[in-house]
Amino acid sequence: MIQTLRRLSLLLIATVLVGGLAFRASAQQPSSGIDTSNFDHSVRPQDDFYRYVNGGWLKTAQIPADASSWGAFQELRENSRNAEHQLFEEASNAKAKAGSPERKVGDLYASYMDSARVEQVGTAPLAPELKSVASLKSASELPSTFAHFARLGVTSPMGVFVNADAKHSTQNILQVSQSGLGLPDRDYYLKQDAKMASARAAYVAYIAQMLTLAKQPDAEGAANRILALETEIAGPQWERARNRDRNATYNRMTVAELSAMTPSFNWKSYLSASGLSKANEVVVRQPDYIKAVDPILAKTPVSTWREYLTFHLLDEFSSVLPAPFVQASFAFHGRTLNGQQELAARWKRAVDGTNSTLGEAAGTLYIAKYFKPEAKARMDALVKNIINAYRVGIDSLEWMSPETKAQAKEKLAHFKVKIGAPDKPRDYSSLAIKRDDLFGNEVRSREFEYADMTSRLGKPVDNTRWGMTAPTVNAQYNSIANDITFPAGILQPPFFNVNADDAVNYGAIGAVIGHEIGHGFDDQGRKSDGEGNLRDWWTAGDATAYEARTSKLGAQYDAISPIDDLHINGKLTMGENIGDLSGLAQAYRAYRISLNGKEAPVIDGLTGDQRFFIGFAQIWRGKIRDDALRQQLLTNPHSPGDYRAKVPLVNNDVFETTFDVKPGDKMYLPPGDRVKIW
Repeated sequence: MIQTLRRLSLLLIATVLVGGLAFRASAQQPSSGIDTSNFDHSVRPQDDFYRYVNGGWLKTAQIPADASSWGAFQELRENSRNAEHQLFEEASNAKAKAGSPERKVGDLYASYMDSARVEQVGTAPLAPELKSVASLKSASELPSTFAHFARLGVTSPMGVFVNADAKHSTQNILQVSQSGLGLPDRDYYLKQDAKMASARAAYVAYIAQMLTLAKQPDAEGAANRILALETEIAGPQWERARNRDRNATYNRMTVAELSAMTPSFNWKSYLSASGLSKANEVVVRQPDYIKAVDPILAKTPVSTWREYLTFHLLDEFSSVLPAPFVQASFAFHGRTLNGQQELAARWKRAVDGTNSTLGEAAGTLYIAKYFKPEAKARMDALVKNIINAYRVGIDSLEWMSPETKAQAKEKLAHFKVKIGAPDKPRDYSSLAIKRDDLFGNEVRSREFEYADMTSRLGKPVDNTRWGMTAPTVNAQYNSIANDITFPAGILQPPFFNVNADDAVNYGAIGAVIGHEIGHGFDDQGRKSDGEGNLRDWWTAGDATAYEARTSKLGAQYDAISPIDDLHINGKLTMGENIGDLSGLAQAYRAYRISLNGKEAPVIDGLTGDQRFFIGFAQIWRGKIRDDALRQQLLTNPHSPGDYRAKVPLVNNDVFETTFDVKPGDKMYLPPGDRVKIW
């Protein structure tokens, strides 16, 4: 459950002047930062701006056989992986000081690459844990058994973790959430269409294959029993859109009150076995699910729980087992669920695994070679200018009262910013890494992460910690910390180009910055204050006016059907859609402020405003396989990339005038139908 816990816990040279600053890389005219070879001039920008900017790329780009999607994000992730490949190879051959971060990275990577050793030891390292599963004799032992396997990241119907308290943001608290499924979402169990039925059949075959490889009895019967059990667990689980509601998922109670909800499940036993016995209070995210799963725990035969745990143990550790387990896992998770055609090369999986285990140690190697101080300085300037743009934008809102505006600006003033990499990387000195023991490294790393998580109970929240590693190609807003994070990995073209014109950087990384700040004011982020505490700081009238706008935006996305009869879920994607809409608007405002009243030069025949919107559209170029797209629409809070470009643009007045969009053009949305929030 370590991976589950990670998911639950929870994502430049300039002097900054008040009012905004243009931050040129040099006195010479910079490049536009736009690759016009990606354009498709057969498409009118007024009809499909996304294809106008990216159509040439879309015609020629191919999704690699080992990938489920491909685009600007994935290209940068591949760049980062290639860079780390070289760094890890060097570290594995360097014979650095024993115990040093470089030595640990090198030894861990080497253990991943030693496929001969993995095949030689076979499944022998699993024997102690398989024996532990086999020792389960009665339902009364489920709490301690689940607690044992939680240390190894093996799922159970209830995820238990320590994280910041949403209403007391400086404190950590025990939290409990629904968990326990092997398919991506409850819909995969409950929907009766042909695609979901096919996924379930493939899942049963995969379970049986894994159990057969591990020489477990009655593999096919066990697979069907596991599916039946997980279908029961899925029934009362909350759908993902409901799980976004920060008020609904905050239910603080005593451990005694939690215990009263589950008479069949001994929480005292679980917490004692899990190292969390000092917890007195807990936040329960889905109380009715916890109540509903209790009779399932009681009535399910212990033999079925043994089968369930055995399979999930095999599934969790498949990447560090012999090749037949790796291939079986890929065939289901990669090919069936995501449409990938080939298993990634071993070195790629080794790089990813090393990053997963020693991410911040690996990040120090990456930063030292690939992240330049001028990149951070220029990003600092961008962030400050966009925060200033939000401040101006808040003042300009005609629908918001002065009282709520003051609170919004107070929150904005408390935003914290993380750029590049942590100032103080994590200490991995207590994590033993052995060059000839891949399975052991995986077990120890999971136990290390679990111990780190449980150690936070009763301690103040450490907001200097990062939720992303330096090479990550992504960005993040943390509502409880009220901070935004931009790792070094995303600070590359087309998102960020030190040598490019301001316009394209504002349109690209500026919109990403605006997006992350926008999360602080999206339909859920707006519920917390500048200190990160879940608190209603809105007047009733302002909240009503806000919700009218978000409902209108949700309806725009609900109407979009990217594949088959599946539509974008406007409620599930609401926060990201607000971030995209607001991020674009505020990035543009910041860009205009940065010009200090002057007009930008024309570069490559394009005005500054044109370059801004092109810079925005080109970061969303991408292709995705059908199976992966279906999974995204059912499970992912992000809309597909092409609509992340199109919908914010059609709602933007400046885009309309910049590209002379008129009634009758496909990118035209009547002014009364456009949504403006921030």
